[in-house]
Amino acid sequence: MPNIALIPRDGWPVNRLILAVTAFLLLSGNMTFAGVVLDAYPFTTATAAPLLSLALVFGGVTVLLIAPLCFRRSTRPLLATVLLLSAAAAYFMDTYGVIISDDMLVNVAHTSMAESAELLTPRLLLYLVFLGVLPAWFVATVPLRWSGTRSEILARGKLLAGAVVVVIATLLAFGSFYASFFRVNKELRQHANPVYYLYSMAKFASQSLRSSNGGIVQPLGTDAAIPASDVTRDLVIMVVGETARADRFSLNGYHRETTPLLARQNVVSFRNFWACGTSTAVSVPCMFLLNGEARGHHKITTEENVLDVLQHAGVHVLWRDNNSDSKGVASRVSFQDFKTPDKNPICNPECRDEGMLAGLQQYIDAHPKGDILIVLHQMGSHGPAYARRYPQAFEKYRPVCRESDLSRCSREEISNAYDNTILYTDHFLNQAIELLKRNDAKFETALFYVSDHGESLGEYGLHLHGLPKAIAPDTQLHVPAVMWFGRNFRLVDPASVRSKSAQRFTHNNVFHTLLGFFEIETSVYDAGQDLLHPARPK
Repeated sequence: MPNIALIPRDGWPVNRLILAVTAFLLLSGNMTFAGVVLDAYPFTTATAAPLLSLALVFGGVTVLLIAPLCFRRSTRPLLATVLLLSAAAAYFMDTYGVIISDDMLVNVAHTSMAESAELLTPRLLLYLVFLGVLPAWFVATVPLRWSGTRSEILARGKLLAGAVVVVIATLLAFGSFYASFFRVNKELRQHANPVYYLYSMAKFASQSLRSSNGGIVQPLGTDAAIPASDVTRDLVIMVVGETARADRFSLNGYHRETTPLLARQNVVSFRNFWACGTSTAVSVPCMFLLNGEARGHHKITTEENVLDVLQHAGVHVLWRDNNSDSKGVASRVSFQDFKTPDKNPICNPECRDEGMLAGLQQYIDAHPKGDILIVLHQMGSHGPAYARRYPQAFEKYRPVCRESDLSRCSREEISNAYDNTILYTDHFLNQAIELLKRNDAKFETALFYVSDHGESLGEYGLHLHGLPKAIAPDTQLHVPAVMWFGRNFRLVDPASVRSKSAQRFTHNNVFHTLLGFFEIETSVYDAGQDLLHPARPK
């Protein structure tokens, strides 16, 4: 049991413990917050007082968030949990520059154990032990004084009232500073620990409740049909990329030759393509939903998506996944998990993307009638362990970072490892194109590749992805998109498609473009958002 002189014989009042934990959180978990604030407001004689007042404001808000839930038996577990979560949040913010937003929590909720394991580092252990476990142990063992239900309610009410007075008085005393802080530089508060992640957790829980619809899925595009005039069969492979940046494709002007095979395949690269989110859990549903960017990725659980519309029209749809999962997109289509050796024949030890091509010809041959869409969801360039994402034969750029803790690697090592992942993606896409070429005699074939989001590789001190879209750098949002057309694909004029390669497009265009590949007629199709529509032969 802690032997501290400040502990009275009859134990600490609960309010004192709440204030002590709040002070510890402000001091131990906000290195990144302090850094970004000082970048925006350098410490001078004029800014000293308002900058120091931030401790009062965010300390008061922290008290307002946790004190109402601290009552009798809930006090110790709640404070210990907040300490552990804040320690983890501090590590990810300090190490990778991420923000714990509601979108990031969605991504965490969909992260597999294998992906999570890559983030376990000795540095994370140190954060958890010294900023989480040890203070949580103190909270669990320090003697507390319980004054009875009425007295505790009164004490907590006084603490909350005091916090409100402190916050309001501080905001009024430094009104001009906080007008700038919350309006001009409002993104700074997103680094506050634990205030912002607690807010994000509440928002995430609220969105999850709203998206729950009793298992009822609203139908979409039930009028979808292939026109009688379309007598040819279509075979389209869509590849959903992972964490690929547009500026790292040599197709788009990157100085390193990272996409040499695609360059020989006469593909069309859309150089101005943008993701609707900065995480897989947001972007993958978004690109398959109708107006997913505006309406929200959480609709994937309550509404049908473009894959359902294609099935309504009679298209055979297969989803193969070498990532965490389809994020709800493939809930009602044929789904195959290729993350384990029982399905994926190329696992050494990690299962490779090109293993998803195994057995596809048999699948195609097993469907002698009707159009076919095959979706392949890559592991791609998923970080932070970029060096695990490709076979040794593709390690063209060296030296490479082999650490999950990117702070232990140089910018050059991180960049080299990442570029090698793009080189392997180039190989994988080329293999998929060669498969399609072997089916040119029976089908009109095409490939459509779009990455879900980009990645920060140390620019501005940021790593990985997942920043709120409003403040995310272009490196996390500007993604590669590539099309290839087989020799018999008469639906469009490839030269006309290429003429649009510099126009701005987003994930919202994917829904309508997939319908366009198969010439689907339906009330939910918008020709204006179909990348192929203006290029159709007259």
